[in-house]
Amino acid sequence: MTYVKIRPIRLLVLLAALSLGATACGDDGGGGGGGDGALSGATLAVGSKEFNEQLLLGQIAIKALEDAGAEVSDETGIQGTDNTRAALTSGEIDLYWEYTGTGWTTHLEHAAGEAPTDPAELATKVAEEDAANDVAWLDPAGANNTYGIALAADKADELGISTLSDYAELANSDPEAATLCAAAEFLDREDGWPGVEEAYAFDLPDAQISEVDVNVVYARLPKGDPCVFGEIFQTDGRIIGNDLTVLEDDKSFFVKYNIAMTVRQETLDEYPEIEEVLNPISEKLSNEKMTELNARVDVDGELPEDVATDFLEEEGLIG
Repeated sequence: MTYVKIRPIRLLVLLAALSLGATACGDDGGGGGGGDGALSGATLAVGSKEFNEQLLLGQIAIKALEDAGAEVSDETGIQGTDNTRAALTSGEIDLYWEYTGTGWTTHLEHAAGEAPTDPAELATKVAEEDAANDVAWLDPAGANNTYGIALAADKADELGISTLSDYAELANSDPEAATLCAAAEFLDREDGWPGVEEAYAFDLPDAQISEVDVNVVYARLPKGDPCVFGEIFQTDGRIIGNDLTVLEDDKSFFVKYNIAMTVRQETLDEYPEIEEVLNPISEKLSNEKMTELNARVDVDGELPEDVATDFLEEEGLIG
């Protein structure tokens, strides 16, 4: 399988793209590293998918590996999950951050409803099974970029709603107050809206549901127009930027999508020090921290590489 790589762009264009939530970065050459660290002499290619969280995570890995002495080729910004995974398994890249839920449903082709609800158990099962594909999963982060339902924080206070069970009660008693905005994919997926309605025992009338691009949801919710509630991803920086409250999934319906580094087993066998460099980073990536870092890119327009450097230095992970 071939993959499409997003090519580097100039600063002003990048800043404009960041404001729209669709950026790309990276270059084809190696950079940094080459020092006396644990990975001195290693040559590694780091990839990522094309959206902002992935671009940021890719830069975090690049800078940490360079600090450990590796020569790193920046291959971030590959278009789509399938292409990024193909780049890994074909040897075009050596490692990239993936999500445990994606590993379970997409790469290992399991039904979403069969996923373990415990994040650690899911991560273990994915790692064990994917070993047959010569892909190693390092320690998962606490950050879980799964689906969620959110609303403006002041509206949540007004309605007294904090959980999806609360929302189900509202949808059953007053559906016109429970309007929802969501993307077509979420409205159709087994692990999306149909599953939420089944798990929480409600059926919101179609008239109260608006199909919109997911990127539009974050900006619409503070206005409550056309919806009070909306589909979000739980580590998106626009949650902070738009002062949203994410409803607790109190029945643990949504599949967990914890961030974890995936590495070609051949690469990890040659450079086992990769684990020593990257596992401590995962320990620092909580939902709160990942959302905060994403907000600096998604909302404030900072460059992923600058945010990555700040994070690693502040946490004492490089330098």
